Amino acid sequence: MRKLFIQVIAGISGLWLASQFVSGIEFTGKLTTLALAGLTLGLLNYFVKPILKGISLPLRILTLNLFTIVISMGLLWVVDLLFTELKIVQRLTIQGLAPLFWTTLIIWAISLILSSFIRSKPKLSEPSA
Repeated sequence: MRKLFIQVIAGISGLWLASQFVSGIEFTGKLTTLALAGLTLGLLNYFVKPILKGISLPLRILTLNLFTIVISMGLLWVVDLLFTELKIVQRLTIQGLAPLFWTTLIIWAISLILSSFIRSKPKLSEPSA
């Protein structure tokens, strides 16, 4: 449950940060629609990404796990296509591979930072006699 929360927050904040700082990503809509896109990305990262990582294991081994970036970029691209085709978010556009790559790295970094801050509390063991 904690990992799902991290993925959703990383998706929402990563898309917002990328729209602010990465050229090629434009967002001019409401914050709720950006939150919906980030929520969708977080859910895809939580549920679909492990399946894709399992299927692409030979490629990940050959590329020393760099193919995971391609998987993440693909999921972000799917969110962009999904929201553009369904006309849910008309003002969120990712133009080109470079903005897609930098947005993926931003979301990865936010996820890494959040997962380091949100750790499970260690259980206190009973004192031994």
